[in-house]
Amino acid sequence: MTDDAYLILVDDAAETLGVPPAAAGPLACMETPAVRAWLDAHGASALSPRLRLVPPEETGAIQAEVERLPVPLGEEELSRLRHRTAPEPLVGVESELLAYRDCADGRDELLTRALAAGVAPHRIAELTGEDLRVVRAAAAG
Repeated sequence: MTDDAYLILVDDAAETLGVPPAAAGPLACMETPAVRAWLDAHGASALSPRLRLVPPEETGAIQAEVERLPVPLGEEELSRLRHRTAPEPLVGVESELLAYRDCADGRDELLTRALAAGVAPHRIAELTGEDLRVVRAAAAG
């Protein structure tokens, strides 16, 4: 296994390995000279139906004869890619986890602001569902 994702060109557009890069959202690697040159060398575009992006943990499934290019992805890009390649039963749960992460982002700052505004720790715990120890830890912060 490698730490890089791979761009691959498949013969059959119905190939199920990986996802079209656009499905993973904006990717910085798609604008690099290396990726552009690789696509040009193979007569493909970033929107080619033959182009797939494969996460690091699935690169072992790429057949030896398949054209490939390793591409580093940022943490958020890799998270989106993994979400798009997850088995269908996991997609719903992963979506919920992403929503939780997004709503929990800034939690400590919010707890600190609430405490500074004078909201009692037990009331913050009651309103947020956070454990009272977590709220008190934010106060000690």
